[in-house]
Amino acid sequence: MRAAVRHRFGSPPEVVEIREIEKPVPGPGELLVRVEAAGVNIADWYTVTARPYVGRPAMGLLKPKTEGLGTDFAGVVEAVGEDVADFHPGDEVFGGRTGAFAEYVCVRNAVVPKPANLTFEQAAAVPIAGITALQGLRDKGGLEAGQHVLVHGASGGVGTFAVQIAKALGAEVTGVCSTPNVELVRSLGADHVVDYTREDVTRGAVRYDLVLDIAGTRPWSEWKRVLAPDATFVIVGAPKGGRLLGPLSHVAKMRIASLGSGRKLAFFIAKLVREDLGALAELMESADVKPVVGRTYPLSNTADALEHVSEGHVRGKVVIDV
Repeated sequence: MRAAVRHRFGSPPEVVEIREIEKPVPGPGELLVRVEAAGVNIADWYTVTARPYVGRPAMGLLKPKTEGLGTDFAGVVEAVGEDVADFHPGDEVFGGRTGAFAEYVCVRNAVVPKPANLTFEQAAAVPIAGITALQGLRDKGGLEAGQHVLVHGASGGVGTFAVQIAKALGAEVTGVCSTPNVELVRSLGADHVVDYTREDVTRGAVRYDLVLDIAGTRPWSEWKRVLAPDATFVIVGAPKGGRLLGPLSHVAKMRIASLGSGRKLAFFIAKLVREDLGALAELMESADVKPVVGRTYPLSNTADALEHVSEGHVRGKVVIDV
């Protein structure tokens, strides 16, 4: 089968290759899925480049621990292993598994039925971005109906999900984005949209109960001006930063600056949980949430897709058609 792989760390154009590798065989409790589309995340770029260096023990000190790339996928079950009773060949599914930039992937837990009202490309855009938004708002942010929520970076992969999920959970939502994306964010249900090229949201009159910060471009000294006294500030994204700590340097600065403020600051990395994938599927089946696919690439251009995501300012999700 064809798959995007790399055997050393470096920039995607230099190290990512499309090769013929052995087709996986499902073990007990596993599904073999024929991948139709795969979502691209900034985490995939970090995995290819081995940045930041602090993450090398998990990725591999001198060379990658695994050759496969990608996590998000959507496709059709081709075969099932022993002890699998809830899926059958021919079922359309989506989920997450290392090595998703390939024609086939074996998956055990992080997989659920694909909503019939979604294309494979739309479903492949969901797993990491959708779960990050859901867990950031619901679990880390403790979102309650009626709260004022600000999504900073509302037009990207996580942001487009966050705006819709926050509205579905009963919040009053403000989205921050650039001029070309104002209408997109408004169409997703945002009650208010701030164009950061024309207005500084941290100097507005509104006080927010919850901020989901995906862009990571502003310091705590500016954010504290618009946070309610008992607000929660959740960091889910930050600039790439230096080679040693990468985005963690921004997180550390924010944590230190927020001490003694009375506000809660949280940083987390999403966990692919089957129950949460199911919750997202229900929201999409009811049309409360719809994935936004900004650009698609063929599998042969995986390196270009990774480079595009690394540049930032991506509109919606980038997806690979396998």
